[in-house]
Amino acid sequence: MEEQNNKNLILAMVLSAAVMIVWFVLFPPPEPPVQPVATEAAPATTEVAPAGAVADNAAGTVADPVPEAPRLTIDTPKLAGSISLLGGRIDDLSLKNYRETIEPDAEIVHLLNPAGEDLAYYALFGWVQGTGLDAADVPGPMTEWTLAQGTSLAPGQPVTLVWQNTKGLTFTREVSIDENYMFTVTDRVTNGSTAKVTLQPYGLVVRQGLPKLQNIFVVHEGAIQRADGELTETDYVDQTEFEVVPAEGLPAQVTEATTDGWLGFTDHYWMTTLIPEQGKPHKQVLRYDPSRNEYLADVRPAAISLGAGEETVSTIRLFAGAKEWATIRAYEREAGIAGFLDSIDWGWFYFLTKPIFAVLHWLNALIGNMGWAIIALTFFLKFLVLPLAYKSYVSMARMKELQPEMEAIKERAGEDRQKMQREMMQLYKDKKVNPAAGCLPILIQIPIFFALYKVIFVTIELRHAPFFGWLKDLSAPDPSSLFNLFGLMPWDAPATGSLLHLIFIGVLPILLGITMWAQQKLNPAPTDPVQQQIFAWMPWVFMFMLGGFASGLVVYWIANNTITFIQQYLIMWSHGKRPDIFGNIREAKAARAAAKAAPPPAAPPKKGKK
Repeated sequence: MEEQNNKNLILAMVLSAAVMIVWFVLFPPPEPPVQPVATEAAPATTEVAPAGAVADNAAGTVADPVPEAPRLTIDTPKLAGSISLLGGRIDDLSLKNYRETIEPDAEIVHLLNPAGEDLAYYALFGWVQGTGLDAADVPGPMTEWTLAQGTSLAPGQPVTLVWQNTKGLTFTREVSIDENYMFTVTDRVTNGSTAKVTLQPYGLVVRQGLPKLQNIFVVHEGAIQRADGELTETDYVDQTEFEVVPAEGLPAQVTEATTDGWLGFTDHYWMTTLIPEQGKPHKQVLRYDPSRNEYLADVRPAAISLGAGEETVSTIRLFAGAKEWATIRAYEREAGIAGFLDSIDWGWFYFLTKPIFAVLHWLNALIGNMGWAIIALTFFLKFLVLPLAYKSYVSMARMKELQPEMEAIKERAGEDRQKMQREMMQLYKDKKVNPAAGCLPILIQIPIFFALYKVIFVTIELRHAPFFGWLKDLSAPDPSSLFNLFGLMPWDAPATGSLLHLIFIGVLPILLGITMWAQQKLNPAPTDPVQQQIFAWMPWVFMFMLGGFASGLVVYWIANNTITFIQQYLIMWSHGKRPDIFGNIREAKAARAAAKAAPPPAAPPKKGKK
C-alpha cells in the first residue's frame, strides 16, 4: 500500500508538470465554431444595395494614402488623437496612461493609425444606398464633412458634422466621448426631398496588416464578437480562410443578431469594438480582403425606409482603448452592453479566473501594491481550501509518524512484496491513516495555478505592475540573473526570455526551488530509491521550468509553498511530531560516515588446486 501511495504522490507531481506543459505548449483550445453564413444584405421587406456595397462604399481607396483634410482634436483624461473630416474617420488615437515599456520616457501606446500609414487601423461610419439613391448620394470614406459645432472632442464637448447630397437629404453626425474609451456616433438623416428613400447604417473597423502578436494560445488576439448571448473568438488566420460570400465579394462570415451583440478586434491588452443599439436586430460581418491584406469587422443595423419630410436616427458606439476590468464592467452594468466583460479572455477556467481577479483587484485597491495583493490573495485562497487541506496535512503528519514502523515492515518482508503490502494496509487500517490524502493539496492547487496564470498574463492591471526593488513588472519574468550575481557584477544580465536567462535563473526561481524543497521534506519519504531520486529532483526541475514565467505567478507559488510549509509544520507539531527538514541530510551523512569507518569485508578464501 505504501508503494501505491508513493506512486500516487509521484503521479500527482508528474501530472501537474505534464498538464502545465500540455496546457501551455501542445494543445491549443478548439477552434471556434463557424457561424452560418447568410447572403442576404438586408431584411426582405427593404431594398438596399447588395451587402458588398458596404465594402465598396467603405473601402474605396482607404488602403492608399488619403488626401489631407481638416482634423478635430481628441483630448480626454485617457485618450489623445484626432478625427479626420474626410469620411469622419476615427483614425488617430493614443492611450495617455500606457507606455510601450516600463521606461519612464517610453512612448505612449498608439492604438489607431490613418489609412496610408504603416499598420493602418481605424473606424468608419456611414450609410449604404438603397431605393432612390446612388453611392454618391450617401456619405462615404472620401466624403469631406463640414464642421457645424465644436472645435475639439472632449468629455461633455461633442462635435457635430454635416453633409448634404444633391437630392435633398441632409446627414448630420454627432460624435461624443466619455472620460474613458467610449465614442458615441449618432447619425441623423433628414429627407427634404419629395421621394421615399431606403438606406442602411453601418459601422466599420479596418485593420491593414497585423502588429507583432503574442502568438500564444493563452491569450486570444483577433476578432471577437457576441451575438444573442453567444461569444465567438476568431483568430486572424481563421479570418483569412473564410469562404467567399458572393453577396460580400470577399471571404466573409455573416452573423445575424436579434437581441444583443458587439463586434471588433482585440489585442493582448487593447480592443476596438463596435456596439450597435442593443435590443435591435443587426448583422455582424467579418471579412478579409487579400488584395489589401485588410481585416474588416462591421455591424449593420436594419435598413430604414424614409418618406418625404421624415427623419431617422442611428447610433453606434465605438470602444477603443485598454481592456480595464473596472471600466469594461461598468459599461456592461451601467451602459447596458451585455456580456462586455467577456471581451477579456478569461479562458476555460472562467469560473475561477473571474472571481480570483475580482478579489485580486479589490486587494490591490486596498493595499496599493499588486505584488502584496498577490501574496494576500494566496493567504485568502489557502484559507478557503484549509478545511480540505487540513485532513491531508494531518494524514501526512500521521504518515511521518509511522515511518519507523513502515521501515520495520519492509525489513521483515524482505523480497516478499505481497506480504509487505498486506502488512502496510493493516498498519494504515489500525492507525486510521489514508495514504492517498497526501495528494489532495497538489490536486487542489493545479486549477488555481492555471487560473492565476491566466489572470496574470491577460489582465492589463498586471501589465508593468511593480512589486519592489528590481521587480518592476509582475507580468514579465524575474529580470535578475545568476549570470551577473544578481547585479553585483558590472555586466548586464541576459535578456529576459533568452536561453541564457532561463539557464542563469533569477532570485525568485531560486526561492521557489528552496521553498518547494522545504515543503517536500515534511512529506513522508518514499522507501523506494528510484522514487526518492524523483522527489529529490522535483523542486529543482520546477525551479527552472517556472523561471521563465511571469514573476507575479512565481511570487504566488513562493507564497503558497511558504504558507503550506508553515501550516503543515504546525499541524505535525500539534500531533507530537516535530519536523526536521534536515534530518534526511544528517542521516545520509551519518550513513556515509559509518560506511567509511567500517572495516572492509574480508576477502573470500582462495580455492586450492585439485
